[in-house]
Amino acid sequence: MSALTRKYYHLRGHVQGVGFRWFVSEMCESRGFTGWVRNLPGGCVEMEAQGDPAEFPALENDLKTGNPAARVTEMREETLPVMPGEKDFSIRF
Repeated sequence: MSALTRKYYHLRGHVQGVGFRWFVSEMCESRGFTGWVRNLPGGCVEMEAQGDPAEFPALENDLKTGNPAARVTEMREETLPVMPGEKDFSIRF
């Protein structure tokens, strides 16, 4: 694996109450990402994902597409420092 990258995402749209966090968790785990996802007050979702930089374009495409019930209308991202030793991807409540 190449060097790791970590990104933060803030997702706005119809992303709560539609299984979006579970979709994100399954998708990230299947692509080898670690990190977390959680709902925010006001109806948005935020997440951090860490993994192979080559996997981020596919991740971002999946986030924009979402699961069938979700609709992402805005996605902000920023690069963060890598978290050494992180082992899994989790849904935070």
